[in-house]
Amino acid sequence: MQAGGRLTTHVLDTAAGRPGAGLRLSLFRIGAAGREALGDFRTNTDGRCDTPLLQGDALRAGPHELVFHVGEWRGDAPGFFDEIPIRFVVADPGAHHHVPLILSPFGYSTYRGS
Repeated sequence: MQAGGRLTTHVLDTAAGRPGAGLRLSLFRIGAAGREALGDFRTNTDGRCDTPLLQGDALRAGPHELVFHVGEWRGDAPGFFDEIPIRFVVADPGAHHHVPLILSPFGYSTYRGS
């Protein structure tokens, strides 16, 4: 395993035209026995987490899942999604893996960022 890799995220609320501040997300490693919880996080005022979700030896090859808890974040505001799970594969644990969420009340998109 190579040291130096990290996993980060960024949430943008396109309906409001600003970062998705204060949104809770959960991180899991996916294995033969199912999902292993790795932590719960909350975005800061810039829509990012203050530290990488995983870094160094904690970032391992294989499938992972981020679950964005958008329903609780929106509260009483209208929206279609309760939770948005994004499952992805870490192929190179020594690389930076960035998983952004571009969010609106009735749609979202994501990609592998840098």
